[in-house]
Amino acid sequence: MSFHLSGSNFRLEHATLVGSLNDEEGNPQEIRFNLDEVLGNDDGRFSWGGVDFSETAQNITLSIEGGAAVPVLRAILQSADGEWCEADVNLAERLENINGQLEFV
Repeated sequence: MSFHLSGSNFRLEHATLVGSLNDEEGNPQEIRFNLDEVLGNDDGRFSWGGVDFSETAQNITLSIEGGAAVPVLRAILQSADGEWCEADVNLAERLENINGQLEFV
């Protein structure tokens, strides 16, 4: 289930996504999901399956965008040569609500 369509009150606490997801019965479950455990920095770009993107990131933000209310994580990531690059990733690409828990798939 698309987590952003089955939850509310999403925000970031540094690199941790915090909010509420509905379980299969519609009951809200509070979640805390450390994005550093599933996102890395690959030469200035977000990389699914990597780790610790926030160690080389500035201005990390979360916004819900467009008519489909897409959850977009944005940051300025440092590349291997030290340049700072604007980067974004759609969190709904790989994060799902599994019965009120946010899981990386």
